[in-house]
Amino acid sequence: MAGGIASKALSTPIVEQDPIVDADFDVVVEGVTDDDPANAMPGMTDEGTIEVPLPDGSVIIDLNPQPTRSQKVTGHTENLVEKIGAGELSRICGDLCQAIDSDDRSRSEWLETRARGIELLGLKLSDPKASVASGAPLEGMSTVRDPILLEACIRFMAHASAELLPASGPVKVKNIGAHTKDTDKQAETLERDMNGHLTTTASDYYPDTKRMLFMTGFGGSGFKKLYHSPLKNRPVSEYVDAKDLIVSNAAVDLSSAARVTHVVRMKQSDMIRMKLLGVYADVDTSAQPNAPDRVQQALNATSGITPPQDRLEDQDYELWECYCELNIDGFEHKRNGKVTGLPLPYRVTIDKNAQQILEISRNWDEGDDEYKTRETFVEYYYIKGFGFYGIGLLHILGNIATALTAGTREVLDAGMLANFPGFLYLKDGTRQMTNNFRVPPGGGSPIQGGDGRRIQDLVMALPYKEPGPAFMQFLDALRQNGRGVGNMAEISVGEGKQDAPVGTTLALIEQATKVEAAVHKGLHSSQSEEFRLLKRLFEEDPEGLWRHARRTEGKWNEDALRQALANIDLIPQADPNTPSHMQRMMRAIGIKQLQAANPNLYDPRKVDERVLQMLGIDDYDDLFLPPQPAAQMPPDPRLLVAQMNTQFKQAELGAKLQDNERDRQLKLAIEQLKMQPKPGDPNATAEQAPPIDPKLAVALINAENARLEREADAIEKEKDRDTKLMIEKLKLAGNLAVHPESEALVEDFLDTDKVPLYRN
Repeated sequence: MAGGIASKALSTPIVEQDPIVDADFDVVVEGVTDDDPANAMPGMTDEGTIEVPLPDGSVIIDLNPQPTRSQKVTGHTENLVEKIGAGELSRICGDLCQAIDSDDRSRSEWLETRARGIELLGLKLSDPKASVASGAPLEGMSTVRDPILLEACIRFMAHASAELLPASGPVKVKNIGAHTKDTDKQAETLERDMNGHLTTTASDYYPDTKRMLFMTGFGGSGFKKLYHSPLKNRPVSEYVDAKDLIVSNAAVDLSSAARVTHVVRMKQSDMIRMKLLGVYADVDTSAQPNAPDRVQQALNATSGITPPQDRLEDQDYELWECYCELNIDGFEHKRNGKVTGLPLPYRVTIDKNAQQILEISRNWDEGDDEYKTRETFVEYYYIKGFGFYGIGLLHILGNIATALTAGTREVLDAGMLANFPGFLYLKDGTRQMTNNFRVPPGGGSPIQGGDGRRIQDLVMALPYKEPGPAFMQFLDALRQNGRGVGNMAEISVGEGKQDAPVGTTLALIEQATKVEAAVHKGLHSSQSEEFRLLKRLFEEDPEGLWRHARRTEGKWNEDALRQALANIDLIPQADPNTPSHMQRMMRAIGIKQLQAANPNLYDPRKVDERVLQMLGIDDYDDLFLPPQPAAQMPPDPRLLVAQMNTQFKQAELGAKLQDNERDRQLKLAIEQLKMQPKPGDPNATAEQAPPIDPKLAVALINAENARLEREADAIEKEKDRDTKLMIEKLKLAGNLAVHPESEALVEDFLDTDKVPLYRN
């Protein structure tokens, strides 16, 4: 039922007319019509108040609107008590009370063991026995208890809560639909809001779950109840102690149990609220003092609490909320119009003391033609036992804790008697008045004696015996055995070597934590089931996510949240394969060592991100340097060689062009010399070229000689250049040879057939 519906002013009379159905809230408000403004349904303001206008123009403002008794849930989830006859209600109540009482008696021995185990935890401070009348063999006897059971329970609770309840929230979202940018962003937002709901809005979730984990390790079973709370007006997941869940020991699990009864203790004010909300029928009930059971007595004694018995106003109602299958007259299962006799699942709430039924509601989903029982409880277990309830550390360490307690008391008492020995002394007379002597530490007991005897003959120290080494070794062996069975043994890995191989270390850790890993996998499976039921509740009541939240990351509406929930699964943040932080750290170190040993196979940044995630560091992005500009890649060695060859060829071509030009000029000069007339030649004419200057001829000859010398020098320089080129290639090949994949390239560079050392 949605909240925020308030009654009209109490001064306005209620007119008995046909009811009006409000489609938004799916409730029926009887006696309210919208004909008269005074009788109209009040409107909720943005501030959460109710404003009721009156005919005279005034307004009644309700600052704390509460539903009234006139509101009743209708439809599939309605309370059927008023629609069932009194005789049928009496029959159902009688049968269920008898069956529940029988189920409770069937677990009486289990309850007694649980009560003794609570005492064995040693949480209650006890003084030594003060006198023989207290039942102790001697006065001042120690009453301490060995803490091995308490230590095991605390260790289990600490490890389990660290895994299942991380600080950022226990929920992780798994996208099961289409992967798009919008759906991925929506899933991330839903994950933040869901974790915010469980850590902030439902602030009782973490302490409640930690208490459940402690009692699960202690007794073997713990239960979570997931339902929509009418009082909190949101989906809740609350812890139910195993002693408050009555199931016949013949049942193996919740699904096979014929009846599952939750013992609910409710304040008187909450009972009135439930009736006003229309969840419970308005029947006569009365709170009465309830005698606590054996387990509750042990819990009260350990906590130092004495339940009030003198004030009736302080008494709580004790209700039986029974999830069972019934064949109710008038609501029979039918097929083809015929009654089949098939019992259907219902939730029946009974006032235990008044023997009155407060509620009968259907316990299957609307539209389910198979009438499957709606799941409400999730079991967390330490080790699955022979019956319904699991095996816990109480059953595993109970006898060892008892033996260690007895041994510890003997050692303490022996030390007390050794420091304050008792003794016997003689007194006058020879007739003893008793033969029962109990001597407290430091005390004595008179005995009859005669006169004239020595003090040594009158007083005798009692023959106390200190615990020997064998007894102390036995206690140590018993303690080590208990720590091993209770999975508390210290893990010795690496044998003190700092450089122990990671694989060996992980193998030792895995071997030592197999039991713990198996337990954590069971807890992970139970938490997955819990989140599945929680998702179903939010699908039915989407507003429960933000109705009481101060702030949400996403701007949700009902359709958007339902669409997001349909596209994802809620799964635990915990890793079922890593039951401890130490094992997680060793796995992280192993990944980092693999990356360091094979740098070419792994991305260093991604490896570091994975390691930081495994260590539980969420803001690891702040630890990395900002992206640096891309470094310039070194040039390809083959490109360098090609550039060097091109430069050499260009230089050779330039030299050849210069030489060709000089040759052309020299040949032209020689031809001119040949055309000059010889002295005294009669055929010489004035039109012939003038005689060449002798100095020019000498210069041409010198130029020719210089050219020949340059050619000789060029040949030598070319040889030197080829030699230097080969040397550079060898150096380059040496650098490339560092990388095995460059072997073919190095051989290509060293191939003298392709690149000769000297040119001919």
